Amino acid sequence: MATALVPLAEGFEEIEALSIVDVLRRGGVEVVTASVNGAKSVKGAHAVTVEADMPLADAAGGEYDAIVLPGGGEGTENLKRCDAIADMLRRQKERGGLIAAVCAAPTVLVAAGVVDPGVHMTCYPSMQMELDRPWAAAPVVEDGGIVTGQGPGCSILFALVTLKSLCGEAVAHKVARGMVADFA
Repeated sequence: MATALVPLAEGFEEIEALSIVDVLRRGGVEVVTASVNGAKSVKGAHAVTVEADMPLADAAGGEYDAIVLPGGGEGTENLKRCDAIADMLRRQKERGGLIAAVCAAPTVLVAAGVVDPGVHMTCYPSMQMELDRPWAAAPVVEDGGIVTGQGPGCSILFALVTLKSLCGEAVAHKVARGMVADFA
């Protein structure tokens, strides 16, 4: 069974985080949500509070097939300030694990130094200058072991592409059909 870590930082974009967790779990992925602030409850950008499975400190020593970052302006800034996230992303890259980020969160990948030159990415349009590379005006981009998505409206597609990268195209299509989601 594939595994994925979804870190939750105060101010995360709720629709992105919950879409990621939901779609991956529908596909049979064991998803662990981890609170960056150490508390069980994490408040999202729109005042929706989510209970994480564990504090990030408890999840940091584990190995995951994917680390998937939801965005949100404040949530992204909190992820960038978290040294443990940067360390986990670097270890993930070294071992060839999947890294995915949506909305503003692709800038966390750049800040952590885990994106090789020439890898194409997308992000929330107003964040494109922070990518340090040409911005792809696409809802989701998969390149070089990294999946990136533009924003909340792309959450389901982003999660399905991440699922495809983890479990294969057949699983992603089965989940998409069950959700009546458009996934080419």
